[in-house]
Amino acid sequence: MRKTLTTMPSKISVVSIGAKVCKPFVLEIMVFSPDSGYKFKVNVERSCTKEADPVWKLVFDLYRMADAGEAQLVHVSYTGGTPVEQKAIEQMAGSGVNQGQSDALVKKVFPEAKALKPGKPPTTAQKNALKKAMAEVVTMDL
Repeated sequence: MRKTLTTMPSKISVVSIGAKVCKPFVLEIMVFSPDSGYKFKVNVERSCTKEADPVWKLVFDLYRMADAGEAQLVHVSYTGGTPVEQKAIEQMAGSGVNQGQSDALVKKVFPEAKALKPGKPPTTAQKNALKKAMAEVVTMDL
């Protein structure tokens, strides 16, 4: 009697690499304490579309410092809506934030983020205020 072996069909995966290549990354560009008991981290992120086009984001996280360590209060991700905003965020990856942008983060973005209540969704007005403050940081030198 002859035994029949069960085999898996062969497979191949081929990915053509075109002219456009996009590699996602996160770059931490700033960590500071805007107020006693808080820590603010600012990142520039690049993600990629299916077509290998870059998508630039300015991201910040706000933490409250406590004896047990840091507790994250809020995470905000701002994606540039225009090519000019996208380019401005991309430039932050190379040069960081300038003094004016840093001041705007401390004086405009931080107070709006600090006003959010941990564990509660932000109101539409709070989201709009944060969006306006983040847009101001991004478009400051345009």
